[in-house]
Amino acid sequence: MHPNPVFRDADAGRCLDFARARGFGTLILSAETGPLAAHLPFVIEGDGRIGMHLARSNPILRRLDTPQPALLAVTGPDGYVSPGWYGIADQVPTWNYVAVHLRGRLERRPAAALRPHLAALSAEFERRLAKPPWRMEKLDEAVLARLERMIVPVLLTIEYHDGSWKLGQNKPAAARLSAAEAMLTGTPGSEVAALVELMRGAAEG
Repeated sequence: MHPNPVFRDADAGRCLDFARARGFGTLILSAETGPLAAHLPFVIEGDGRIGMHLARSNPILRRLDTPQPALLAVTGPDGYVSPGWYGIADQVPTWNYVAVHLRGRLERRPAAALRPHLAALSAEFERRLAKPPWRMEKLDEAVLARLERMIVPVLLTIEYHDGSWKLGQNKPAAARLSAAEAMLTGTPGSEVAALVELMRGAAEG
């Protein structure tokens, strides 16, 4: 997380709401040979648990004979900010972004937890679509059983939340709005329009 406290927010509600809305992150675990990482969708089960699944061949699973400390990093919109866009002197280039880190204990779940997890995961994202939801019952039972043999359910019990909303809060409001407008003309990043809306909101109060 960014060390500047003006950007940081460890409020559990805000961090979890952001993570829930994104639904995709990077799971990171330490190993003797270095960090292990997996990019995966997830579903938040209540306020303190995150359900995920890993391919059976994923090396993270070999670390889970016992629960292990882990980090789930969830990133949001981001974009490059050119110093000339602020309209004030002596600025430097930077990158604005939103990110949340969820730390806790990662463990395997029993096989019986897999199907309910998959149903909850697909239901979470299907409900956001403008169409009748797809349901697991549409799959042939033999096909579903074969797919289930390839993945393992895991659970992250959250022990610490930390978030960074780096939106130019260390600049005057007029400079932030000026940079936000300029970013819409084209800048490196992802979901820049969404980032601009966040920057406008931070500048306007």
